[in-house]
Amino acid sequence: MVDGAISMLPNIVLALVVFTISCLLASWAKRLIVEFYRRRGRHQNLGLVMGRLVQASLILINLMIALSIVLPSFRAKDVIQVLGISGVAIGFAFRDVLQNFLAGILILLAEPFRIGEEISVSGVEGVVQEVQARATLIKTWDGFLVVIPNASIYTEKVTVYNAYDARRTSVQFGIGLRDDLTEARRLIVEAARSVDEVLEKPAPSAICVGFGPSSVTVSARWWTDSKRSDDVAVRDRVVPAIKDRLLENGIEIAYPTQHILFHDQTEEVDGDRRRQRAGWPAGKGDVPRPRRLVDAFSHLAKTSAQAKGDGSASAAPSQTEGRR
Repeated sequence: MVDGAISMLPNIVLALVVFTISCLLASWAKRLIVEFYRRRGRHQNLGLVMGRLVQASLILINLMIALSIVLPSFRAKDVIQVLGISGVAIGFAFRDVLQNFLAGILILLAEPFRIGEEISVSGVEGVVQEVQARATLIKTWDGFLVVIPNASIYTEKVTVYNAYDARRTSVQFGIGLRDDLTEARRLIVEAARSVDEVLEKPAPSAICVGFGPSSVTVSARWWTDSKRSDDVAVRDRVVPAIKDRLLENGIEIAYPTQHILFHDQTEEVDGDRRRQRAGWPAGKGDVPRPRRLVDAFSHLAKTSAQAKGDGSASAAPSQTEGRR
């Protein structure tokens, strides 16, 4: 065994030298491919993945060559035949891996987003850190790293926030029903323009979008740079500016209110639905006037006082007659 090991020592050294040189060449080939795509300015992620694939393939080929030098009886075609026979089983076993790999290649070719861009996919929002052959790495706003399989990204809806230079932000709130909407919208636009980070083109706007509980719903809209950090910072400045500008000019920012309406029905209008009041008049014409709660209590107090007075007056004559 010792003689055999000594006789194989030159082959082992030669195999190590060949394998080392081949690994250096594979690393150089990877850097060459990555640099080529980087200079083109497009598909840089694809260049990184292709460089890794070329490097792994060259290392595998050179490993077989090194094994052939150390073990002359080793033949690479035998390994290839074994891999070919078991390829079907391997394909079924690693179906998801191959699906993600192909989806990753297609994503890298189409390049719908790039590293450093902000995207939203599968309910996850964040910055793209890396696009690998199997998955895409996203750093969320809370500082977590989320690994999403490429097959999910390829088949689901993806929102790219940095696809364009500007993005629009909108905030909805209620304006009092009795306030001047034209003046309110003018003040909202002025407040948005007073913030430096709000873009002039497209210009900010304020539109009425509907009715809310005891209010008119107004949507304030403005444009900022497409980065989320800019959007959050500008929103934090625009909202207080709108609130202060409206309150300074006497415009009410509505909040939920509730009216309590008492049913007003007397013997005079009993059975006549045209004259009965259940909060609001049922029609036009001779409709009873609404009675305030204060007036109702005053009327009750007067009635009670009169009742007491009548009782005292009737009790006094009876006592006089008794004494008589």
